[in-house]
Amino acid sequence: MSDDETRADLRRRLAEVPQRLAVATRAAAKKPVPSGEWTPAEVVRHLVAVEEEVWHGRLRQLATEETPRWPWTEPDRWLGAPDASLEDLLLVYADRRGTTIMMLDALDDEGWRRTGQHATYGVLDIAALVTKAIDHDEEHLASFE
Repeated sequence: MSDDETRADLRRRLAEVPQRLAVATRAAAKKPVPSGEWTPAEVVRHLVAVEEEVWHGRLRQLATEETPRWPWTEPDRWLGAPDASLEDLLLVYADRRGTTIMMLDALDDEGWRRTGQHATYGVLDIAALVTKAIDHDEEHLASFE
């Protein structure tokens, strides 16, 4: 697979998550939540926080810093709009993911080759960082099955 094909595939997979998340959380919202687990709305709040704090932050660093260093981080839940419905939260998430896609679309070949140093995963280029984002999304989507 060429770099362009890989990038297009990663972009497509990222862009599909908001719709997949909407379907999964709407279905899960009709079921009881196991004790100690997050509600579907709380999972969406977490994904909003991760999008803003982790993916946006790291993409901005890659644009402005030479080999940024990243600690392991797992944000809790986004605290904005405390009275938001699940539908409202899904729109917020889709908006934040749209920003991520726009940030990726703005990268040229050199941008895609930039790397950062993750405390757990080592050196990550943009494709590897996006793959980590997709893996994280998949973990949460699987929790609704």
